[in-house]
Amino acid sequence: MPVRKAEAVWRGNLNEGGGTVKVGSGLMQADYTWKARAEEESGKTNPEELLGAALASCYAMFLSNQLAKAGHTVNRVQATANVHLGREGGLKVTEIALDVEGHVTGIDAATFQDFAEKAKGCPISVALGSVPSITVNARLVG
Repeated sequence: MPVRKAEAVWRGNLNEGGGTVKVGSGLMQADYTWKARAEEESGKTNPEELLGAALASCYAMFLSNQLAKAGHTVNRVQATANVHLGREGGLKVTEIALDVEGHVTGIDAATFQDFAEKAKGCPISVALGSVPSITVNARLVG
């Protein structure tokens, strides 16, 4: 398997400085700041948002594959990762809540929920094993 790369550069101090993060494929480059991390700053990203994007994309892909391998027709899986950053005892990700919506043919809501819980075994979710809580709120639509 190939090695994936990402690069980040930071200039200046924490409060007034800023940086740029980019992925190895060249498909994404974004500015990031402390203000975008600790408060809100439009037009800038932050590590938690990028972490959420990695988890949501891995999780949706993994869940779709698991459903398809079980013989279900997957029309769409949408995953949104809500990454919570806490300050108690130092900055750390305290929780990630995944909101998942699936349009899957030939499955009931309980079975979809079961697959959604098991999909927390995706590679990025496993890598995030130190996060105290990763929850899934799954909804079957269509």
